[in-house]
This record gives sequence, C-alpha cells and structure tokens, in this order.
Amino acid sequence: MITMKDVIREGHPTLRQVAKEVKLPPTEEEKNTLKEMLEFVINSQDPEIAAKYQLRPGIGIAAPQINVSKRMIAIHVTDDQENLYSYALFNPKIISHSVEMCYLTSGEGCLSVDRDVPGYVPRYAKVTVKGTTLNGEEVKLRLKGLIAIVFQHEIDHLNGVMFYDHINDQDPFLEPKHAKPIDR
Repeated sequence: MITMKDVIREGHPTLRQVAKEVKLPPTEEEKNTLKEMLEFVINSQDPEIAAKYQLRPGIGIAAPQINVSKRMIAIHVTDDQENLYSYALFNPKIISHSVEMCYLTSGEGCLSVDRDVPGYVPRYAKVTVKGTTLNGEEVKLRLKGLIAIVFQHEIDHLNGVMFYDHINDQDPFLEPKHAKPIDR
C-alpha cells in the first residue's frame, strides 16, 4: 500500500526527470504499482482511511511522485455533473488540445508540494488523451474543464514539469489570455 511516506517532495531529482515509456505489455510489478497508485488516490478521498493512514486528499498521482520514473498516472475525480473519472493509465499522451485555455480560480495543489503556491495555472480547456489501461485496452479520452486540468497536471509530472512552472512569475494572478475561469 502506498502512503504519504512514499510520495517524494519537491526538490527530489526524480520529479524533474522525463519518465520512461512503459514497454507494453507491462510487467506484473508495473501493473501492481499502477493499481496501488489508483488505490492510494481513492483511499486519500475516504475521510476514515485518510485519517488512519495520514493521507492528504488527492485526485491524481503520477509514478514519478512515488520515485518511479515511468509513464504511469492514476486519476480519481468527479466533474461538476458528478460523473466519475477513474483511470489508471500506462503511457498517457495528449494527442490534441483546444486553443481555448482555462484555469482553476483556487489555483492548483500537488501531493509533492507541501506549501501553498498561489497563482493561476493556465491549462488547455479541452484535451484528448490516449493511454493504455491496466487491462491492456487502449483508450482515447476527450476531456474538458477540471478533468482536462487534472490529466494535464499528472502528464506534466511525466515530463518533469511542476504545476507552478506555469504560473506567471511577475504577476501570479494575471488572468491567462483567452482563458475560462473554473471554480472548484
């Protein structure tokens, strides 16, 4: 079981590396790691389990955050219509995106960042992501709004990018051009 002790923090070199592709089919170890990542995210949202294991609530995690430099992400989040997006993917890749941008008005947080980093993080309003599930099925997901932001945040981790790299240094609360604000 993955716990907060397994989550590495900003400053750790693995967080700045470009993660390696997972050769498909994945090994049993890779499958187990990805399953555990999804369980961790789900457990972190359960108040009882989170309290018992001192988990910080999260909606996504990338393998580099547990010091595994491989292209794997797990996401468990609902959109504003209460539709659940629960995915554990190998080699997720953004294959297309909108011109329109968006950002969370509350800013973004990260399980690997223990401090509050204020500012707007510009993201694409819509993305299409391709990846491979634990069952070996290739999926193509068309995502928008919060869900698109979560996938972009986690895929950034696979490329050694932290969310605050996108924040405007001079003016953190400068509204990104042509971007739609999203309240969450």
